Amino acid sequence: MDFTLTSDQAALTGAIDRMATQFESIPTEFDGFVLEGRELEQELENGQYFDIAAIPEMGPIAAALAVERLARLPCAVEVALSMLVRPQLDIELPRPFALVEAGRPGRFVASARTLLIVADDSIGIAHPSPDDVEAVESLYAYPMGKVTGALSIRALPAEDAARVRTWLRVACAAEIAGLLQAAIDVTVEHLSVRKQFGRPLGSFQALRHRMAECAVLAGGVRRLALKAAWTGDAGDAALAALHAQESATRVIYDVHQMFGAMGMTLEMSLHLWTYRMKALLSELGGRGAQAAAVAQYCFDNKPARID
Repeated sequence: MDFTLTSDQAALTGAIDRMATQFESIPTEFDGFVLEGRELEQELENGQYFDIAAIPEMGPIAAALAVERLARLPCAVEVALSMLVRPQLDIELPRPFALVEAGRPGRFVASARTLLIVADDSIGIAHPSPDDVEAVESLYAYPMGKVTGALSIRALPAEDAARVRTWLRVACAAEIAGLLQAAIDVTVEHLSVRKQFGRPLGSFQALRHRMAECAVLAGGVRRLALKAAWTGDAGDAALAALHAQESATRVIYDVHQMFGAMGMTLEMSLHLWTYRMKALLSELGGRGAQAAAVAQYCFDNKPARID
């Protein structure tokens, strides 16, 4: 695979990176579970960045790179579904988007203008009114909400539903890739300044090995997410989502252990990334559903090979 960007794609990713740097700091007065990025969302809207996957010169690979980069920020903004799933349906559908599975609360549901309703193998679209949804208090570092009203749901044809499910997996993997990298970065910074026995924690070989393993996992998630965005293949998307959810489980455990008990307090920023990953671990049926999809798309009807 050659992920060399075109000049247009490189210019776009550079612009997004410059924009993102303005939102990397956490306000000193913040002490909550969710840091919402309303100003960032407005800048993305004004610059029409949510539509980049529909631009032939950019495509889904540029959108996946944008999702990954923006997920590294401490603030939570609905970008993954709008940038990667919405173009597969209709770029004119109103955003923000949100996913509702089996009636459970979901990310950004309270502010969504378009809901993707997943029930077993079917997917439908609904446009809720403000009276149809309400915010839900949650430990997850996303604004959570639930459906409270009776929605008018338009069911998607089976082929369209399958395509949307593929891109939901791509979006999940791309977002987790950015969250993983941010969690690792903030942990490495902590290990470089926190001292025990007169030495920085990061100087202990056992911790360095574990962080190196985390970095390898994060790199693999990012590459698989980009490959899935590049090919749009259902098998690639299932593999990317499976590896993303599996890796997030391991990395969340490791980085919180590196912080000790401090990592569970609001005065540390780690939860702004790890608790967003925790919300993503159960989406799309979780690891079990991704593994079943990998078996279906990557191994079904393939002859057994005996070496």
